[in-house]
Amino acid sequence: MPLYKTITVNPNTKVFIWKIEEPFESLSEGMDLTSNCAARVSNMKSDLHRRGFMSIRHLLDLGGYTDHDLYYDENGKPHLKDQKHISITHSFNFSAIIISDVEVGIDIEKQRNKILKIAHKFTPIEEYRTIANEDAMIRKLTIVWCAKESLYKSFAEKGVSFLENIYVEEFMFEDKKTTATVSFEEKQEKYNVDFLEFEGFTCAYALIAEE
Repeated sequence: MPLYKTITVNPNTKVFIWKIEEPFESLSEGMDLTSNCAARVSNMKSDLHRRGFMSIRHLLDLGGYTDHDLYYDENGKPHLKDQKHISITHSFNFSAIIISDVEVGIDIEKQRNKILKIAHKFTPIEEYRTIANEDAMIRKLTIVWCAKESLYKSFAEKGVSFLENIYVEEFMFEDKKTTATVSFEEKQEKYNVDFLEFEGFTCAYALIAEE
């Protein structure tokens, strides 16, 4: 069972990361899906997406839940029936969830140079022009993207712009954490963001900052 990493963020918050190595059939064995989820996975054309979907169910199991404990609201945000907060992510051969007593978000992304072409769409790119090394810029921008994606998932309001409404404070790679703010219409939320890098991937998870 390739549980890749478990992170205990605090006594009420855990991150579970899965490295997807098994075939779909192995991941499906013994998994009791809701009828809706069974239909969803059967309609997926990508084997990697199907395997990612099932790996999430294994992570739920590690957190003490089943597919029947998970539901989505009208904005597509996942929830748990016991009122705990959850966020879910999947990228290529990694998937992850975070479960907490407070609002959370998580994202995993593969570090790829294509992020250089889209950076202007989600962050003021001039802030990163001083980074001479392209690999370092890719790493930095991927962390910023993951942070913003995790905040977007947690905030879950339609119309939020990565570029206009989500701000990530400057950080150093060795910090492995930063802070961020989402400001949208009359609502503003501050978050603490942690990040890690592994096997060419970046993972960031955000917890709403408690007063």
